[in-house]
Formats: sequence, structure tokens, C-alpha cells
Amino acid sequence: MLFANNARILIIQTAFLGDVILATSAVNSIKAQYPEAQVDLLVKKGNELLVLGHPNIHRVLTFDKSRKWRDILRLVRANRATRYDFIVNLHRFASSGLIAVLSQTKTIGFDKNPLSRFYTLKLPHPISKGIHEIDRNFTLIAALGVKYLVKPSIVPSEDAMKNVREYQETPYVCFAPASVWSTKQLPMEKWVELSKKQDHLIYLLGGPSDHVLCETIKTQIPGRTVNVAGNLSLMESIALMKGAVRNYVNDSGPLHFASAVNAPVTAYFCSTVTDFGFGPLSDDSEVKEVTGLACRPCGLHGKKECPEGHFKCGRGLVV
Repeated sequence: MLFANNARILIIQTAFLGDVILATSAVNSIKAQYPEAQVDLLVKKGNELLVLGHPNIHRVLTFDKSRKWRDILRLVRANRATRYDFIVNLHRFASSGLIAVLSQTKTIGFDKNPLSRFYTLKLPHPISKGIHEIDRNFTLIAALGVKYLVKPSIVPSEDAMKNVREYQETPYVCFAPASVWSTKQLPMEKWVELSKKQDHLIYLLGGPSDHVLCETIKTQIPGRTVNVAGNLSLMESIALMKGAVRNYVNDSGPLHFASAVNAPVTAYFCSTVTDFGFGPLSDDSEVKEVTGLACRPCGLHGKKECPEGHFKCGRGLVV
């Protein structure tokens, strides 16, 4: 099985924002070798704004998980009508496997998917220490003839770039202090400590649900600090990060935002480790972490609280 230059390909990645960004590496790698290929991308509803207008994506499809079964049937009918030459399923859970299998086309994906027995080709999900997620994903498209790995990318719209220009009149850094998981979040006092080392204006970034956290941090930071959490769209936040002197992030979505626009970034890894495959990819990037803890990592994903009760991986981190 090999791609043709004019192949119609659907890539499925219906996980989190960071996973969608990393999936663009597969898109870019295919298009670099097969520029006439039509590459569509299926993402979870709500994540589509991240990739709309991407120059290498022909069409963005969405999967509404709140209407799971109805939407699976809708997507299967649409996929059959499109008559894709290949479906590449980067997602490892049953819903995506069902969409791929019922779409009745050649499908390649990881053997961890419970529906992989019905794939045309299934490959092991590489778990070698330190292998990045984009390298894992690349094993699927490499099996279809793609030879060169290209980094992920997001292209902020002209409107997004225009809308943040007023914030860019002076050099600045961005802090993204929030995370869905508490044990992946650098403690508040560390952000305050980090602020004292900055010579530039500080923007506190995040979504609407992060505004209170950012405002609390802001009240403890002397000097020029602006809380824009919830005031900027996702694309505007990425555009702001692109122009920053440096971005400071947790092991969370903003880390991948920085990678996608090759922005300078310092990433703080508390309970998780880069060996899981989700470290920064920017040319100018660094990772800070506490090493030598027997309890670290405490899981593949973050947790709501430290299982040991001390959170040394966060409180002991040197910013």
C-alpha cells in the first residue's frame, strides 16, 4: 500500500488540542512528498478552529462526542461518499476505530485501537524511551511511502495577527500557568518567583476558565503584568505567543502552541516527563524538571492531586 500523488486521505485525531497540533506533522509530511494529495483532518468538535485555514489541510471534519452514535453514523456516510483512498487513524480509542472501519476504505492505525483487527494494516504503537509523538505517528505514514518527517504547524489567521498587534508594541513574555490537571501545573508561587526574573511585560494567557487563576497570580506580581486569559481567542493567543521574547508553559496545550509556531519556550514538567513523547519542538526550547524522584512520573497523564501529598516535582522545581 502506497500513497498516490493525488490520493484522498483522511487523518483522524479526535483527542485533545495538543494531539491535533501534533497531527499536523503527519499532514505536513504527506503534503511535502505528495503535494497534489487531498488531506482531510477529522477532529473533536470544538478543536476545528485550531486548523481551519491550514494551508495543507483540504477540509476539516468534526466529531461531536456529545452526540456520539448519531455523529458516528453521519461521518461514516460522509466518508463513504467521499471515497477516501486511505484513512490514517492516529487515535487509539474505539470511537475513531469504528468510524474508520465502517467507512469501508483502506485503514492504517495503531494496534492499541480495539478495532484495529479490522484495519487493512495495523502497526505497534512505539513506546521506546524518549520517542516523540510525531515520530510515533510518522510510523503509520512511513508505512505508506512517506519518507520525510516535517514538524507540526499552525498558521494564525491574518485577523488573529491583526487583533494582537496592540499587545505587541513593546517586548513581552507569555506565561500560561493553567492545566487541566493539578499535578501538571507549576505552583502559583513559582510563577510569582519567575515573574521577578523578567525584564519585559508579562501576559498571562489561558481560556475563560483560567481567568481567575491568572488574576490571582497577577495580584502577586509587581510591575507590568496583563491578564488576557479569556479575552483572546485560541488563534489570537497563539499569535501572541508567536511574537513573544519567550513563552513559559506547563506540560499542556500551550507547549504545543509554541511548537506549532516555532516560538521560544521554556516548559515546566512536574508530574510527567518528556519520555512520554510530548516535549517541546521549537528550535529554541528548554525543559525544566525535578529529577531523581522515585515517585515521578506518577502516571501517563496528570492527576487532580499529588498521590504522595508532597508535590515535590512542582514545589521543588527551579524556575
